[in-house]
Amino acid sequence: MYGYGAPYGENAKKIMLLGSGELGKEVVLEAQRLGVETIAVDSYENAPATQVAHRYHVIDMLDGNALRHVIEAEKPDLIVPEVEAIATETLIELEQEGFHVVPTANATNLTMDREGIRRLASEELDLPTAKYAFANTLEELKAAVEEIGTPCVIKPIMSSSGKGQSICRSIDDIESSWNEAVEGGRGKKARVIVEEFIKFDSEITLLTVRSVSGTSYCAPIGHVQEDGDYIESWQPHFMTEKQIEEAESIAKKVTDALGGYGLFGVELFLTSNGVYFSEVSPRPHDTGMVTLATQDLSEFALHVRAILGFPIPSIRLHTPGASRTIKAWKETEQYQISGVEESLAIPHTQVRVFGKPKTKVGRRMAVVLHSAETVEEARENAKEAASKIKIIHD
Repeated sequence: MYGYGAPYGENAKKIMLLGSGELGKEVVLEAQRLGVETIAVDSYENAPATQVAHRYHVIDMLDGNALRHVIEAEKPDLIVPEVEAIATETLIELEQEGFHVVPTANATNLTMDREGIRRLASEELDLPTAKYAFANTLEELKAAVEEIGTPCVIKPIMSSSGKGQSICRSIDDIESSWNEAVEGGRGKKARVIVEEFIKFDSEITLLTVRSVSGTSYCAPIGHVQEDGDYIESWQPHFMTEKQIEEAESIAKKVTDALGGYGLFGVELFLTSNGVYFSEVSPRPHDTGMVTLATQDLSEFALHVRAILGFPIPSIRLHTPGASRTIKAWKETEQYQISGVEESLAIPHTQVRVFGKPKTKVGRRMAVVLHSAETVEEARENAKEAASKIKIIHD
């Protein structure tokens, strides 16, 4: 267990984001609202958060020397990782030298790949998880699939937004799943995880906040994924009191083990046999974008308050709501997003256009948010509002 760490409060004047996508953009805006200087870092020009930060840098964040150089040059009070693909060994070194990594360098390292966090959850914390195995080669993968059984889920140990993930339904699918995982993984590791296919009733994200006020939880968020990437989410997701107790217990154990201050996205399966741990991200979660429409403090506001050491006395759910993603299905640098006016004509709808410099197949380009009196109404209206928006490839 690594503890909470010392709060910064008003001593934190400058934060550096490592990763500057749509989630990082919202973190930057919330930090600026509290008077904090922001520096955004990413691997490509014109990333969403770089468009609003005070300054930005473009580097290969897997290059430890480049990462060290930009951090030593800027000397941020807080280093805030927002993606998995970072030279975490360098972050550990820098933390030992006195830099402060959110929530901790060790937590960032453990959650950078699925192996570290799965071993922590299953082997050290004894949390309920799917059976799993790892493989470095196609032959090892075949043996792992034989051990786990089919259907099973095969993923790169390091990826995001479902890249490289597939369901292996038979022995004939193993080679294609291996190729997809290797091509979709981040970093230089040709290593995959094979997971038992859990028959779940639903999957949720439990946003868990560690702050000077203790551990607190947002209302559970339900979500639907396709190919491992979320397409819609809603809040609150109905759970029984027993399920809530189990979910919060799992979330507290894993976030206590990771330590530090900040918001964690804890992914869980709700099954007939109880609640199972799936994954955790030590940062705002994509399914949590719905909180921009539902809570008094969004997941981004909560994250910034927590890492700055400010109190979070309560988290209030104002209204049920839903989110729906807008994705591209072609790669190009010339595109337009149309239909925003028609989408916003539906009452209680918000649209966030991310402003990414180019489209890629399956890349999230915008999100629609909707609030309503019931979750069912919010989901239906979010779906309708999203249908109005089109990505036009020039």
